[in-house]
Amino acid sequence: QVQLVESGGGLVQPGGSLRLSCAASGFIFSRYFMGWFRQAPGKERELVARISNTGGSTYYADSMKGRATISRDNAKNTVFLQMNSLEPEDTAVYYCNVYVTRDYWGQGTQVTVSS
Repeated sequence: QVQLVESGGGLVQPGGSLRLSCAASGFIFSRYFMGWFRQAPGKERELVARISNTGGSTYYADSMKGRATISRDNAKNTVFLQMNSLEPEDTAVYYCNVYVTRDYWGQGTQVTVSS
């Protein structure tokens, strides 16, 4: 079955950086677009970034443009989200996502930006 396992979250000071990873299994990873979403307390889940199956095309939410880079390693079935210049407003649980006949989500990884 489809499994997504995120890692790399943590506590970081404003202006800092984090690199999130998502290890995928249970489907042919190289055939599917992958996405990162986030959900802050009291807010709806929102798309942060998405990457095409080959990695040749990416999309970023306006809030993350210029501060985030999504990438993937199809040989390792892993997608990454590098985030820089983090702000307190980036505090959220970050989820990896793939649509394989339906949406699948990982368990999420907490990112807290605070001094």
